[in-house]
Formats: sequence, C-alpha cells, structure tokens
Amino acid sequence: MISTKAEDQQIEEEVTTMEGAFQHLGNHLLSDNTATIKAGADDFAGIDPDESLLYGKYGGRGGRRRADDDDNQTELYDDDDIDSLTSMPVGAMKDLDLGRPQEDERELPPHACAYCGIHSPSSVVKCLGCNKWFCSARGNATSSHVVNHLVRARHKEVQLHPESTLGDTVLECYNCGTKNVFLLGFIPAKSDTVVVLLCRQPCAANTSSKDMSWDTSRWQPLIEERAFLTWLVATPSDAEQLRARHLTPPMIAKLEEMWKDNNFATVADLEAAASIDDEPTPVQLKYDDPYHYQNIFGPLVKMESDYDKKLKEAQSEDGLTVRWDYGLNNKHLVSFELHKIESGDVKLAVGDEMRLRYKGELRPAWEGVGYVIKIPNNQSDEVTLELRKAGNEKTVPTECTHNFSADYVWKATSYDRMQYAMKTFAVDDMSVSGYIFHKLLGHDVAVAPQKTTMPKKFSVPGLPDLNTSQIAAIKAVLSTPLSLIQGPPGTGKTVTSATIIYHLCKMNNGQVLVCAPSNVAVDQLCERIHRTGLKVVRLTAKSREDVESSVSFLALHEQVRMNDSNGELVKLAQLKSELGELSSQDEKKFKQLTKAAERDILHNADVVCCTCVGAGDPRLSKMKFRNVLIDESTQSAEPECMIPLVLGCKQVVLVGDHKQLGPVIMNKKAAKAGLNQSLFERLVNLRLVPIRLNIQYRMHPCLSEFPSNMFYDGSLQNGVTHKERLRRDVDFPWPVSDTPMMFWSNLGNEEISASGTSYLNRTEASNVEKIVTRFFKAGVKPLDIGVITPYEGQRSYIVSTMQNTGTFKKESYKEVEVASVDAFQGREKDFIVLSCVRSNDNQGIGFLSDPRRLNVALTRAKYGLVIIGNPKVLSKHELWHHLLVHFKDRKCLVEGPLTNLQTSLLQFGKPRTAYRQKTNQPPRPNAGGFPNGNRFNGPGSIRDFDAGSMLSYIPDDVSSIHSSLGGAGLNTTYPPIFSSFTPEQWPGLPGVPPVGRSGNKRGGRATESIAGESVANSEYTDASASVIGAKGVGQGGVSLHGPGSTDTIHNMRPASYSHSDRLKQYVESGGRMGPGNGFGRRYDDDEKSVSTAFHSQIGGGFD
Repeated sequence: MISTKAEDQQIEEEVTTMEGAFQHLGNHLLSDNTATIKAGADDFAGIDPDESLLYGKYGGRGGRRRADDDDNQTELYDDDDIDSLTSMPVGAMKDLDLGRPQEDERELPPHACAYCGIHSPSSVVKCLGCNKWFCSARGNATSSHVVNHLVRARHKEVQLHPESTLGDTVLECYNCGTKNVFLLGFIPAKSDTVVVLLCRQPCAANTSSKDMSWDTSRWQPLIEERAFLTWLVATPSDAEQLRARHLTPPMIAKLEEMWKDNNFATVADLEAAASIDDEPTPVQLKYDDPYHYQNIFGPLVKMESDYDKKLKEAQSEDGLTVRWDYGLNNKHLVSFELHKIESGDVKLAVGDEMRLRYKGELRPAWEGVGYVIKIPNNQSDEVTLELRKAGNEKTVPTECTHNFSADYVWKATSYDRMQYAMKTFAVDDMSVSGYIFHKLLGHDVAVAPQKTTMPKKFSVPGLPDLNTSQIAAIKAVLSTPLSLIQGPPGTGKTVTSATIIYHLCKMNNGQVLVCAPSNVAVDQLCERIHRTGLKVVRLTAKSREDVESSVSFLALHEQVRMNDSNGELVKLAQLKSELGELSSQDEKKFKQLTKAAERDILHNADVVCCTCVGAGDPRLSKMKFRNVLIDESTQSAEPECMIPLVLGCKQVVLVGDHKQLGPVIMNKKAAKAGLNQSLFERLVNLRLVPIRLNIQYRMHPCLSEFPSNMFYDGSLQNGVTHKERLRRDVDFPWPVSDTPMMFWSNLGNEEISASGTSYLNRTEASNVEKIVTRFFKAGVKPLDIGVITPYEGQRSYIVSTMQNTGTFKKESYKEVEVASVDAFQGREKDFIVLSCVRSNDNQGIGFLSDPRRLNVALTRAKYGLVIIGNPKVLSKHELWHHLLVHFKDRKCLVEGPLTNLQTSLLQFGKPRTAYRQKTNQPPRPNAGGFPNGNRFNGPGSIRDFDAGSMLSYIPDDVSSIHSSLGGAGLNTTYPPIFSSFTPEQWPGLPGVPPVGRSGNKRGGRATESIAGESVANSEYTDASASVIGAKGVGQGGVSLHGPGSTDTIHNMRPASYSHSDRLKQYVESGGRMGPGNGFGRRYDDDEKSVSTAFHSQIGGGFD
C-alpha cells in the first residue's frame, strides 16, 4: 500500500525542479518485496528544453524493422518526438489501417485509453491536465501510452482509477504535495506493505527526513523504461493488447496535435485529417524567378509565424507575486518569477513584450504592457518588466503584490518584414543590382569586370594589424560584388568585417548597412567600427531603447537626445521628461522634430548598424544602401537576410561559419522544408566558394587541433603559441602538464528533468562543481570560467548544485556563467567545462551528435577545456569516437576522483555508423506495416542520403532547432585517427540529390574501428578481452581487428547489464552488492561519480 498524509496509506515523493525522475534501478537498494518491480533499459533519446522535443531510438519491443544488410538506415518517425511531423501526405494516411478495435467504439467505458481503448482499471490512469485516460501499454512505441501523452502534452499530474488496487489516488509528494510525476519516486518503508512517495529534492534529500522511518538513500523513480512501475500501473494483458486499437507513433502525434485545437477529437477524426495535405514545398537550390522564390519561402515564413504565435499566446501564468520598483527614467519596474521558465516551457528574451494583469479584490481590475529588461540568471530567478507609460500613472497597482497574471504580447513585425522583403525583391527592379538578383535566384551569371583601386595599406586605425588570410579576404571582397567570408572560431572575423566596412566607406563614398541576426553581434561589430573613426549609428527597436549596451552612446535615440542644435526639440524633450507627458499639440510637434533629427543623423552617417529584422524599420525605408555586410549570416534564415539586401544593394558581403550553429526555426515542418538553411549555405551549395580565415588567436594549440582536422580540413593555423596559452599559475590536475585539456570519464545516469522534456545528470553536475571549485582555489576568477551543457535541465541543476554544495563563496558560483551551446556561440572564456549529460545503455546521445554543436562547444576555451561525460556511450557515435580517441592518444582521457585522476584503460568498440543505435532485439516489422524506406513520404526514405557518417549529419532532435545542413569534408592527409574517413560533401538542400559517396555504401561493411570490434556486434567489451588475454587488443593498444570468430567469448564479461539483470543478481545475492552485479559500493564524494579502470570496462561501479 501507499502511505498518504491524510490516511497514512500513501506517502509520495517528488524530485526537485532541477532533477529528473528517470534513474537506473541499479543506483538504489530495494527491499525484496519491491524488487519484483520491473526494470529495464529504455529508449529515451533527445529530450531537450531548448529544445522542446523528444526523440527516441526504437529498441526492444518498440524497435522497427531494419533491413538486415542496412546498418546505415535511420528511423525518421519517433514515438518520443514531441513535435514530430504530424501531417502526412494524403495517400499515405488513407492507406493506413487505423486498427479499429474488435469491440464497438461506443461500448468503451469513459476510462478507456484515449489512444488504444484498453480499459482495465489497474492499467489506466487519468491525466489531470486534460481529464483523458491512458494506459501503460506501449503498442508500437517504446514508451507507455500514459508517459507518451504526458511528455507530448506537457502534462505532469495523474490520478489512479477508483477500482485499482490503490484506489483513486492522486500521486503527490507526502511532504510538500508536489504532483509532478516526473519528480516523484518511492522509498520502501520498514513495513513490507508500505512505500512512501517523496520528491527527490528537497524532501528526499532533506536531512530532517533522516528522522523518519524510511531510508531516503533507497529512493527510486516512479517511472522506469518510460512507463510507470507495474505495481502502480499494471501492464495490460496480452489479450487486452491484441484487442486494442493500434496506432503508429505518427498517428499518435497527429492526434495530440488535434487535441490542442479540439479536446474532443478522436481516432476517427484522423481519417478526416488525412485528407488535408499541408506539407510545404521544400526550398530549392535555384529559382526560376522572384515569384517562384516568394511562393516557396512565403508559406514557410507564414508557417513559422503561426507556430510562434500559437506558442507565445499559450504561455501565460497566473497567481504571480510581484515586486514593484522605479527605474532611472521614473518608469515603473515590476519583477516576478515565472515557474514555466524553470520547467523549460517558456522562452524569454530581453525586449520581449509582456502583458501584466491584476484581478484581485483590493482594487479594480488592471492591465499594463511592458518590455522585458531582465531575465533569470545565476543571481536571480526574477523577470523584470519596464511598464510603458499610458496616461494616468496613478492607476498602476503598486500597492498590490498578489493575484497577478502574465502573458506574452505576440507581434508579427519580424515575419511581416520578411514577407515584405520578398515582395519587394519580386516587384522592385531597384531593390538589388542585376547581378545580385540573379545570384540570389541561383542563376549562373558572369560577374562584370570591376575596376577597383586597392588601398596601399589594409590595416586601419584603431584595429589590430591584419594577417595574410585576412588581407586576402579583404582584397577579394573589395573586387567582387558578392562575397562569402568563412570565419572559423577565433580567426578575427569581427576585425576583418570592420576593416572591410572601413575600406568600403572610403573607396565607394557610399553608406554601408551593417547587420547581424542578434543584437549582441551587432553591438560587437558596431563597437569595432566606431574605433576606426567612422560615423556610426546604431539603430535599435523602440522596445530596446532603454536596454543598456556597450554602444548605447551610438544609438540613434541617444544621438538625437544629445544633439542640442534644435532648441525647440531640446525644450520639448526636457518638458516631457519632467511632466511624463505632453499636450496633444506638443506631442505631435515633438514627434515631427524627432523624426527630422533622426533622418538627418541617419543620412549623415557613414555606417548604419542594426539587426537584420531592424533593417525593415520604417526609418530606413526611404534610404538606399549600396553596400551591405551581414555578420553571423549563417545564423539567419534566408528570408531574414533578404530584409537588408532589398534596400538597393550592389555589393554584398556575407560573413559567417556554416560549420557552427545555424538559424533558429521553431516549426519542425518549416525547418524540414529548408527554412533552417541560411542564404550563406545555399550559396555554398551553388559552388560559391567562401574565403576562409585560417589563423586562430583564441585557443591553446592543443585545443584547436581536433576542430581544425575534423571541421576545417586541417587548415587552421595557430596565431598563438603554447606558452602564450598556458596558465602555469593555475594549479589544476591536467593529465599532461603542458596540455590543458582532459576528458573526465563519468558513469552517472541521465535522468528526466522536471519539465519532462529535458535531461540532467546529477553525477556530472556534482563533478562540475568540484572542477569549478578547484579553479577558484587555483586563483581563476569566476567570470573567466564558463560551463556549457546542451540541456536546460542540466543547466538549472548545475546552478543549484553549485549553490547548495559548493565549498567556496556562494557569490563566486553565481558569477560563473552556465549556459547552453547556443548561448556561447561567438563568445569565449579562459576555461570551459563541458557537461555532456547523456549516459544510457541504448537510448543514444540526442543532438550531441550534431557536429556543429560539438564544434562550438570545443572552441570556446582559451586556456583549458574539461569535458565530463560517459565515454562508453559517446564512443558509439562516430564523431565522439574520434574525439575520444584523440584525447586517449594524448593521454588526456582520465577517470577516478579529481584528487587522484588516472589514465583511463577503456577501449572503444567500433562506432555505430547509423546514429540510431541498433538494439539487441530481433527485427520487427515497421509500425503500420510499411516497408523500409516508405514512411508516409512515397518511395525511399526521407533520409536516404544519410549514410550514417558524422559528416552527413541531419539532427535527430528537433529540439536542436539549428540547421545542420552544410559542413566540412575531411582532409585524409591529416592525423591517422581520421584515415578511415572519406571526403564527402555535407547534405544539400531538401529534395536536391546529394553528391555520390565512395564510402560506407548501404548494405556494405562499415569502416573498421581503430580500437577493435564493436560492442554492438560482440556484446562484450574489448577491454574485457584485453584483461583475459584475448588476441588483437591489449591495454591501451590499437587494433584494426576486433575479437575474431575464434575468440573464447564465454569467459568475457558483458559490457553492461540491463536493469532487470542487475536487479535479478541483486535479489539472488541476498542484497549483497558487488562489482559483478553492477550496484557497486558507496564511494566517497569524489569516487562515487566515477569508476575504477576495471569497473568502467565491465559495467560495474554504478553510483
């Protein structure tokens, strides 16, 4: 029974917002009566908050059939993908058998599963978010129907059926009452018939709980294998599952999507939905004319706009407690905490507009609109709004602090400007020059001869001297009407861009429009340009005029305010500041004078800087810019780049790096159709060769070696020496004293975070804190340390862990920036700690497999890099396999406590060539009965071009909303670890046939690993083979041949045990925990997060 506070029959437990509820059973002790709870490896991959979707690899019962000779085939539709494409071509869904249950639909009771119709009281639970019932059957998926729904719908609370063994219990924490099932777990009480439900933090972790009658160290999550534990929600019988309705994962995804608009939609409505074919036309490499261009991109922009609107308008929160203050400009400031941000449900940025409402009893209802000026960070969890002044300021309810609600004010400005730019491109002959016009459409046109007098000196005032590659890039740009500059990390592309702008101004005597997709990038470039002595104006959106930046003094509104040449404007501005408002006549006059002053400043400027969307500001509509430079252009969607280009450009410079993260596209269908590809990338695919800057000044040479070889054909040269990038004053246990990098092997388990859509890893978070503390003690300043993690759940948990367990000053930990890979792009820190998070047996590594994301993460550090991760899991992916070999060859792959790091003896098996890992289960037919390569999209798989190579990566996680088209071939003349690669072009546009490949043919044998046979093939580790003296691979050895058919595999230990195997051994051994059963002893703080060399190879030593 379950002990509750009310009845002493149910005690419930919940996990902290920073923690997930998905944890390996081997981490906790169970009493014999609870040891029968089913446990096993599950297929849960790719959850991400940033990232708002889940991708799973189909293993075990959920695995779809894969051709026996087709190891490279990948699965496109995943049950665990929240935002998987829910619409299907008409013909595809019409052919589907919706699998009607044998019993009449009308006979199903109200508590029947909304997916499959199963209605056994012990097997169903009620979702309190939508009042629908779901069962614990899996069908064709790898997760139970109830967990599948909770994740997709972002619901978190459930109630058991009244006729179930435990009655109509609402699952909640015994101590604090939290009902988030992703946070809840149980602890066996001293009585064999009672379990206690507690939340992991703070309740289960609270020291006061030690006085209770249960052992909190035995806490176990309620959800294992993406299903509730069977003693809580039983698995339906085989007979019930045979009679049930069978829905494919895409059909479930479609049904969930329909419920967002119609909560009463049923499976029968899927047939009607199948008649609507809303698949967008994919982008092309070339276009017939601008109308063709507009007809392709217009619907994609509209699709993204509608999705963004729906997402923002759904993000409201009630019951807020606020705090009032006044800003320096006498405007009201209001601060409050948004709990949806903590759970990853809300994305917020400075400048966003929000509406605040009061509906309490202390005064009449009120609402006001303001701009976000501060978002949560390490120092505070509060959001701060600056309210817009609107008439009588006395109505603002500053005396009230409770009963407020907040929602987003969605604006279509950016999308409208994209659509207008494409329309202008089509109808205005003067929008771009003829040459640019045809190049943008992909037409083959010869560039007209262009006479250019090159400057005698390329270096400019206020900026560093240039190197040879930068000078070559500037020469090429000045003599070409359309140029691409590729700036790998740390190569000085901002300095190069500023120098180009200086020469364009001096040579052409025309204004230059400088844009970038983000305000941060614009500010950085604006500051560099100002140093050259040019007259620069920073044009900002009205909503950001009060946001402080390093170039605020260059902002247009500041230059107008500081301009005292117009006495009348100065007087009116002063009067408005004092009174807060002007009479209607004075206000009209004030606006007229302000517009005139802005127009004069803009026309007299040498350079105008703004975001790409800002280029559509009405204040620039009457201006023509002959020269346009777009920095970070690879982070802009193509229609966004068009906004500044249609202002009369004749010379265009696109600066970026298509080997780093691409545009942010929220709508999966729009991204899949190609909206996530930048103009820069499309021009590269059109064989317009970018000019690459090849001397990097950021990283220690040992840190630049791998990115150079893997992503840039080995072309990066070091502009800094080993000595210049070695901090000998920092006492840190680098494995090789003059090589400041290491990969610290951690085998802690990944868990689902509170949001249900992200991951965290408590072991890695604890060790991040230890590393940061060690840096502090060595004299490194907090602001010089950066912590990167791909998952929001881990980011939040690391911040919490450092505050709660850090032994240094709390304020120091607050100053350490902990952020996603995306947030760190374009930035650098002296020392970087990278937490990989993913650690599982067969769920994969999600979007960690994105080479662009890894490239960014590896290239942020100047003086030192520490990577924390599970090499056994990561090495199964080809890209990470080579990274780990790189670290191992340099003796920088270590394990053990931080105080006594030892070189890891782990041997790597052959990486899985297909990114979706194979399972150990026999092949199964495809869900829905479709043959391989025909998944709702006609003949051939959507991903037929993906040969499984790292270099042909397309993200498996839509939460990885960055484009991953484009990339680098590999120069096989570089280090031996890359010799198995063949040069290949990264995938082109959707619908465009890829360049043929010479390696890894479908069905052929994959390239052999340099570290022995695959664990997937042999089921045993090479390390174990070396321990028992198997031929081919010894300790630290390298072999191109794994254990042959003559190897005696019976004496080898399994690479890892499934949860059920671990539990079985534990029970059979009478609760004794030894290295053989995978439970391991409790280590001290440093030890318990890592394995010994032996345990790391045989699968023991789990925390």
